[in-house]
Amino acid sequence: MAKSIGIDLGTTNSCVAVLEGGDPTVITNSEGERTTPSVVAFDRRSGERLVGQLARRQAVTNPERTVYSIKRFVGRRYSDVKTEAGRVGYQVKSGPGGDIRIGIDDKEYSPPEIS
Repeated sequence: MAKSIGIDLGTTNSCVAVLEGGDPTVITNSEGERTTPSVVAFDRRSGERLVGQLARRQAVTNPERTVYSIKRFVGRRYSDVKTEAGRVGYQVKSGPGGDIRIGIDDKEYSPPEIS
């Protein structure tokens, strides 16, 4: 029987499971947890990308480079989310064709790229 993988990309937390032999098994993350916070951060000094709990822990000291609730912006236009964009600590701006872009330093990312 073929293996299947399922990804629950949530606004707050995400989870991954694999289906082997008819039984689903949730894959734990590096901290042994079954869910991972849906947070991505870009380290100011190294440029390294942090995900999950590591990203969440440094959000207070690095708010403009910590992206959360990105799922709210997937598939939407900037003109539709101006109010929501003002409620996050990172830069949300209009990109080509009115699509949403997340500005981190001198780079721009689409919501699916962050997800």
